[in-house]
Amino acid sequence: MMTPRQISEDRGVGSSPHFSHTPLQIIHVIGNFLRIWSVYTMYRYLSQTGASVVLFIFSCLIPSSILFLALQKPWKGRALSNQQVVPSVINGVITALYFILWGKGLKSCGPVRAILAEYSGAVLGVLSAALYGRRGHIWKKVGGLIAMLASFYFLSQGWAMATYSPFNILVQIQFFSLNFPTTEDQTEEVLGMGEMVVPILAGILSALRRVIARRVSLKNQLKRRLNAITITSATCFIFPVAMWDFIIGSTSGSSVQLPFSTWAFLSTTLFGVILIFYVDSIAEERLHMVFSSPRHLMAAGGCIIVMEIVYNMDFSLPGFIICSLILGFGIYEATALERGKKGSFQQSDPLDGVLEDQGQMSPLPN
Repeated sequence: MMTPRQISEDRGVGSSPHFSHTPLQIIHVIGNFLRIWSVYTMYRYLSQTGASVVLFIFSCLIPSSILFLALQKPWKGRALSNQQVVPSVINGVITALYFILWGKGLKSCGPVRAILAEYSGAVLGVLSAALYGRRGHIWKKVGGLIAMLASFYFLSQGWAMATYSPFNILVQIQFFSLNFPTTEDQTEEVLGMGEMVVPILAGILSALRRVIARRVSLKNQLKRRLNAITITSATCFIFPVAMWDFIIGSTSGSSVQLPFSTWAFLSTTLFGVILIFYVDSIAEERLHMVFSSPRHLMAAGGCIIVMEIVYNMDFSLPGFIICSLILGFGIYEATALERGKKGSFQQSDPLDGVLEDQGQMSPLPN
């Protein structure tokens, strides 16, 4: 006869948290794959047609905001206070700037650099440690910052491209090299760190908007309602910029009868804006995986490799892996909490320390 302790141990083995989280991890990987697919679709459309980045993003945000409002209905349920609505509207300004900068960075730098630059928000963990008294691991965080900057520099020099990667000279084994035939429009150029500033700033704004959304509300349902307000606010703030871009483009005559890609529009709207919000919310709430984390980077990196092969891009697998490993190490050192006190590895959001120590964005009552 089994004792109660043995029964409880058997139940504990049978209900492993890793096993129960497997479906959620699959959903997270699929959601990120679809989002990255939409990024490559958007990049191909923008690079081949020369369409306006702001106009394209604005056309995608309009249906996205309508769908978010229809799904979440922020006007129903418990009334939202001004302390929740006002920061969400301000967060819409940050979100609008993020979309504009990230779209321009995607068009000028390519999908690999634009996607990896989104993880630059982790550098704010170093800012938190340096300015607000977390001196225990300051040198580790500075080392993480240096590693991240080195990764971005190598990416700007074309290490992830077969044409410019130094590893393709050293590695000539046919099985290991991924030198696929490329076309002229699929070959990106070597850039300087100056060109990488735009997607890096977009990554920092992305981290800022995520943390503000988390600080305004810690309840999942309320967070989704406020996100509908944020996306709607971002659409409103982008509207005058998009109209100005449209007027300038029409008067110059440089954008006459540009072809419209239905798939690029639908994939960016459904996967790049709507679906990824719910997928990242599940990862954060159930898997305890924030965006600026090595685990998230690993999932995105696998999706990038698949899409680079499918789209037959100018891609160097060894160079990409080296850049991703250096970036992952930098994120690990820049955002990890004190492991000795916690007893297990945990990942902190890069801006949590800044907002907590300043006391400006403490969790508001729901």
